[in-house]
Amino acid sequence: MPILEKVLIANRGEIALRILRACKELDIRTIAVHSTADTELMHVRLADESVCIGPAPSKDSYLNVPAIISAAEVTNASAIHPGYGFLAENADFADQVEKSGFVFIGPTADTIRLMGDKVSAIQAMKAAGVPTVPGSDGPLTEDTERSLEIARAIGYPVIVKAAAGGGGRGMRVVHNEAALLNSIQVTQSEAAAAFGSEVVYLEKFLQKPRHVEIQVLADGQGNAVHLGDRDCSLQRRHQKVLEEAPAPGIPDEARQQVAEACVNACIEIGYRGAGTFEFLYEDGAFYFIEMNTRVQVEHPVTEQITGIDIVKEQLRIAAGLPLSFKQSEVSFFGHAFECRINAEDPKTFLPSPGKVTTFHAPGGPGIRVDSHLYDGYTVPPYYDSLIGKIISFGESRQVALARMRQALDELVVEGIRTNTALHRDLVRDRAFQSGGVSIHYLESKLQED
Repeated sequence: MPILEKVLIANRGEIALRILRACKELDIRTIAVHSTADTELMHVRLADESVCIGPAPSKDSYLNVPAIISAAEVTNASAIHPGYGFLAENADFADQVEKSGFVFIGPTADTIRLMGDKVSAIQAMKAAGVPTVPGSDGPLTEDTERSLEIARAIGYPVIVKAAAGGGGRGMRVVHNEAALLNSIQVTQSEAAAAFGSEVVYLEKFLQKPRHVEIQVLADGQGNAVHLGDRDCSLQRRHQKVLEEAPAPGIPDEARQQVAEACVNACIEIGYRGAGTFEFLYEDGAFYFIEMNTRVQVEHPVTEQITGIDIVKEQLRIAAGLPLSFKQSEVSFFGHAFECRINAEDPKTFLPSPGKVTTFHAPGGPGIRVDSHLYDGYTVPPYYDSLIGKIISFGESRQVALARMRQALDELVVEGIRTNTALHRDLVRDRAFQSGGVSIHYLESKLQED
């Protein structure tokens, strides 16, 4: 007997196909919703039922809540899986799904709201004992001595930030005490002019951090586990490019402490489903930045080193079942990498939609390909450029990396441009091969090239 009768997949591309496969394994019937541009998607062809929910633009289809709810109603769906992106972290959508009588495969709307607000998320994490970036815990006042004391307690360098700032504006890095007070005044003046508010606060400035995240699963019934960590430091414009698990070069004690803190936080906030705690890691310390309340693009690397199917667990939890395993039953073995293959020019990074004339997926020991591509498929120009993920696994980091190099050499995508050449370069890069590069490494490398 299936744990859920019928699941509507409110997404597209590789993640929609990934969800469909998990449903099939659990004998759950599937409904694919799609735009007019996506009638030929692989998961649409494979689903038990499909419903067109609107024109090509996302706002008229994949972000069209009434259309998705209507599709669930006419097909008698039991539940809706949002995947990642689109409506996955939209609390109002989660609310609407539940109020319409369907199961939302993810956390409660209240949890999504709590973790979606940076201030409330940090406060919740502090209360649960998760390490956060040291700071002034509120705005700076006219008390200059207090400001100096806060900065001394945090430790230089610090960064002065406008409370109303954004987009990289309204920030100033301060490297020593002599420059602090003037920097605060200048930032306050700039903030008042740019944002209409001169409120500023202080935080520790991390110079060369890594991006390390912890994968969790919780059933909302008081049970939670972690599935280890991932390193996602290779980024371009804050977008992840290549990920690996586990994160290399982190002491076991630090790794264990932060993972346990994340599990405790899940229990504290009554978390339900799959989630990811994202941290900056520098000089042996973790600093919480945000929580993603959904399945991640890079979830396969965690699946490879644990043998746990995260999407199937999402489906089980949504059906009201408790976690099917305890923390003591989670074991870690080997190493895994994931390369995100995008339909874009490898030099300019401009999108490259069009017809795929030839697609050959790599194979061999330890290679997994999550992609919706096939010969003759046309990549539309309306959506994210991700067209697939190459995942390699090996008993060691060296073996997994060697397998990834070979897999990328075997990959053939013709008819459109892809970023495969960038990945072939990265997996041969000496600094990356050594492990532990910072979040700034790829941007610097691209500027040099």
